[in-house]
Amino acid sequence: MDNAGGGPATPRGVTGARPRGRFEIPAIIVIGILLLAALGGGAASLYREFYSPRAFVMHYLELLHDRRAAEALAVPGVAVDSTDLEAAGLPATASEALLRPEALTPLMDAAIVDESVEGDVTRLTVSYTAGGYAGTTTLSVQRDGGSSLLPRWRFARSPLAVMDLSVQGSMRFSVNGFEVDKRQVSIEGADTDPAAEVPLLVFSPGLYSVAVDTAISATPGVAVLADAPLAGIPIDVQAEPTEEFIAVVQQRVEDFLSSCAEQKVLQPTGCPFGFTVRNRIDGAPDWSIVEQPVVTVVPDGAGWRIPSAKAVAHIRVDIRSIFDGSVRSVEEDVPFRVDGAITVLPDGTASILVGGKSD
Repeated sequence: MDNAGGGPATPRGVTGARPRGRFEIPAIIVIGILLLAALGGGAASLYREFYSPRAFVMHYLELLHDRRAAEALAVPGVAVDSTDLEAAGLPATASEALLRPEALTPLMDAAIVDESVEGDVTRLTVSYTAGGYAGTTTLSVQRDGGSSLLPRWRFARSPLAVMDLSVQGSMRFSVNGFEVDKRQVSIEGADTDPAAEVPLLVFSPGLYSVAVDTAISATPGVAVLADAPLAGIPIDVQAEPTEEFIAVVQQRVEDFLSSCAEQKVLQPTGCPFGFTVRNRIDGAPDWSIVEQPVVTVVPDGAGWRIPSAKAVAHIRVDIRSIFDGSVRSVEEDVPFRVDGAITVLPDGTASILVGGKSD
C-alpha cells in the first residue's frame, strides 16, 4: 500500500492502541473504588445487623418476645449473684422462680429509639408494648473481653429487676398465670411469715400481673411494668375473701352457736351468751338461737377476722323462788355479739376462733 504522507507506515494492529490504554487505567481504579465501597457498605450493614450494640440488645428483646427465658438469662451480663444484688441495694436472697417462660409476657413492637455513648458504655433506649402497656427502658452495653476480630458485647448493668411482693390474705398467688407459693420461694421455707415480703427476680423490660385466686381469697390482677435494670419494684396485694369462704365461715359460726345452745346450763361454757338469775332454777334451762349473726370477713394482717355482729339467743327456764318456793316459767331473748379470728393453716384450711359477749 502506498504511503501518501511520506512517513513510515503504521501497522493497523498498532493504530489506536495507545489512546485505548489511556482510558483502561482510570476504569480499573473506578471499579476498585466501587468494589471497596460495596465491601465497606456490606461490612457496615453486617455490623449493624449482627455485631453492634443495637443488634445485641435487639437479640435480648427478641428472646423475651419469644419467652425463651433460659437463653435470655444466658446473655452475657444478664445473670446476677448475691454480690451484684447487694451492691444495687436489693435483697441478696431474691428468688429466681419467675425467670422462666411461664412467667413472661411477650414484648411487642420493640424498637431502639435513642443511642448514646459515654466512655466505653453504650446506652440504648428501647420502646415496646407489654400486655397492652407501652413503655421505654434504657439498657447499658459495653464491649466484652476477648481478642476476637468481631466485637462481642455484654450488659454493663444487668437488665434483671427485683419485685418486692407483699401478698396479704394468701400464701399462694400467681404471676402472669404462673402459680407461686410463698413457702417455696422464701429462704424461710415452711416457717415463712405470711405477712413478709417475698423478693423475686424478674426480667426487664416486662409486665407482671399478680393475682390471687384460691378457695379462700381472690383479687383482681395488679399489674406492674418492670422497666428499669437492677431496680426494686414494690407491689402490695390485699386479697379479699371469696363468697364461698364467707359462706363457710357463716356456717361454722352458726354451728358453733347451735352447739352452745345445746348446753343445759345458764352460762354455756366458751360461748358468747348466758343468763343470770337471783333464785334457783327448777330443771335445766333450754336455749335456742332465734337470730343468727350475719357474718362478714375482713383482712387482718396475714389472716382474717370476723367483725362484731349482732345475734339473739332465747332461753326458757323455770325459776324457783328462794323465799316462798314458788315456781315461775321465764322465757326471754338474750342479745349478744359475735366476733372471731381466722388463721389460714399451712395445708390451706382455716382455723376459726369464735368469740363475743352478751349485750
